[in-house]
Amino acid sequence: MPDAGGATALRLRNLRKEYKDIVAVNGLDLDVRRGECFGLLGPNGAGKTTTIEICEGLTAADAGEVELLGLHWKSGAHELRQRLGIQLQETQLSEKLTVLETVRLFRSFYRAGPAPAEVIGLVQLEEKQNSRVGGLSGGQKQRLAMACALVGDPEFLFLDEPTTGLDPQARRQLWELIERFKLAGRTILLTTHYMDEAERLCDRVAIIDHGKTIALGTPRELIASIGVEHMVEFSSGEARVDLDALRRLDGVREVRTENGAVQLQVSELHRAVPALLDELTRQGVPLTELRTHSATLEDVFVALTGRRLRDE
Repeated sequence: MPDAGGATALRLRNLRKEYKDIVAVNGLDLDVRRGECFGLLGPNGAGKTTTIEICEGLTAADAGEVELLGLHWKSGAHELRQRLGIQLQETQLSEKLTVLETVRLFRSFYRAGPAPAEVIGLVQLEEKQNSRVGGLSGGQKQRLAMACALVGDPEFLFLDEPTTGLDPQARRQLWELIERFKLAGRTILLTTHYMDEAERLCDRVAIIDHGKTIALGTPRELIASIGVEHMVEFSSGEARVDLDALRRLDGVREVRTENGAVQLQVSELHRAVPALLDELTRQGVPLTELRTHSATLEDVFVALTGRRLRDE
């Protein structure tokens, strides 16, 4: 029997979903622990939105098992809807209602939860509570969507790309809301295209591609797993660079080109950079720009799949 008080908030086993000739989710296994923020990452078309919609009860799986808060959608749908909060990629709200009317409407769907005014204060929309939704900015609409997801005092919060298209200030305001929710001991499943967001918010992340998990762990563990500590990037104008020679340099793990720049994955910066400069001098390649940064989840994704997270 499922343990409703167990350590696992979400359990997926052999999850599968097909659309005509496309396998969106292909035998996916995942466990999300209670009280953690779990990131589900992958390029467009990797299967993450289909996966999260199956978990939310919005889409039926072709095969496999979903156990959420110790319950299953077939037998516990009503109870689950009372215990979940969901913010979709695009939340369509009535533009003629005010902020307060919208939150009151969503609050009426739940048997328990904070007062609408309290949630409006939580998302910092007090000054807009009597404004119509149609007059809100993009960031304000996203915060209102978050309020609608939180108004039932959920145990488990689904956030599907909640900050896409927001300016930096609006993103950070939503980050603070998510962090407060996590500090309260609640569980979050987050999809995002922003690696700085995942590194800041997520306790663990799974990178999926073609409907399967290709990496799983904490952000630090995944970065360590590729054996790369730093990235070096330089531009050389029109000069031709011998990339094979760069690959043979001490401490260099991988070399690739992107948008006219050369990028190197290196294990030890203090050894790789002098060796790189000496080699470029030997080749007669002039440097127009040189940048270094610590390895990130974006670098993990590129190393595993050969493309960037936001590639279409």
